[in-house]
This record gives sequence, C-alpha cells and structure tokens, in this order.
Amino acid sequence: MVNHGEFMGTKILIADDHGILRQGISSLIKEHSNMQVVGEANNGLAAVELARKLRPDMVIMDVTMSGLNGIEATRQIKSELPEVKVLALTVHAEREVVLDMIRAGASGYILKECAFEDLINAIETLIAGQSYLSPQVASIVLNGIVKDGFKVVQGDRVIFTLRESQILRLLTGGESAKQIAAEVGLSVKTIEAIRRHIMEKAAVNNLADLTKFAIREGLTKV
Repeated sequence: MVNHGEFMGTKILIADDHGILRQGISSLIKEHSNMQVVGEANNGLAAVELARKLRPDMVIMDVTMSGLNGIEATRQIKSELPEVKVLALTVHAEREVVLDMIRAGASGYILKECAFEDLINAIETLIAGQSYLSPQVASIVLNGIVKDGFKVVQGDRVIFTLRESQILRLLTGGESAKQIAAEVGLSVKTIEAIRRHIMEKAAVNNLADLTKFAIREGLTKV
C-alpha cells in the first residue's frame, strides 16, 4: 500500500525478488519515523516503473533479479531520475559486479549479511549526499581502481563509462542496436537508451557525427 500523504522524511522503494526479505526490510524501516517504504518491486522492470511513478528518494536495489537485473535497472533509473539515490543490497561481492553497479550509478553498496543497523547507516549516509560502501566492498573497489578496472574513456571534457565506451565502439563499427543487444546481453531498448545518452554526451545528433567524434577523440579505430 502506497501512502500518498505529505511525508517529509526519506521515501524508499525496495527492489528484491525475495518477498520475505522485502517485507522484513519494510517492517524494520517502519520503526524509523523519518523513513517510509513507498513501494516494493519484485524485479528490475517493476523497479524502474515504480521509480517513475513514486519518485522515491532512494531505491534499495538487489543486483540479481529476473527480467531486468539491478545493474540495468539502476542505469535506467539514474538516467531518468538522477536525483534518486540507489543503494545496492546484495549477496554479490565479486569485483566486476560491484564496479558495474557503481558505474551504473549506485551511490552505495552493502552486502545482505550486514546488520540492520548498517543498512540504516547506509541509507542515512546516502541521503546526506555521501557514498557508502561496506568494508568488504570498499577493499574490492579500491583494488579495482588500482588495477584500472574502474577506468573511463575521457575525451574533450566528455567522460564515458566502460559500458558506454563498449557500445560506442560497436555502434561506430557498424553494428545495429539489435546486434549489439545480442552481443552484450542487453535488450534493444536498453541499447537505444545508452546510444541516446552517448550522443547527448558527445553533443551529436546522428551516427555519422558520432563516428567522426569517436575517431577524433581516439575512441574507435578508422
């Protein structure tokens, strides 16, 4: 049930495919008068749709969900609603998963093995405008930066994420959105959204100009 009253605290959307976990988090958050769960989603697509509808302050996002995973759901939410904070709450501590989630726009990453007090601390930290990484995750991210796993491609004041750089190279290599989607394991709709975002960053309106931009900046081969 969604509360449409004039609540002034932190409005939270929970996205996780385990109903018991959603209910548990929701019941515990209710104990904090300055926080309110405004909706629950059992998959990534539902999370994106509810974020559009409810405009929460934060989404607590699982990484592995059916239909649309938490990484792509985060990317879509942050693309449309950049003011929404995303806190990853997951069992996954693998380096690439952590970095992909952060690249997608998550401001925090915490493991499900954490204590509830840690979750509340993470929520409050993100709302205060800071980032939050659980201790195990922080070491993974630092190692990723050192090993260049967090590298972005940088042109003239334009920064692309690794995912955007990959899509850019495939686009300028002549592949269609359908071909790219099949190659990288994303939907055609997601690829088209990433393409639009890339063009906005590059300040171009068509593929020809994007190709010229990529060649000029050394982001793709002639």
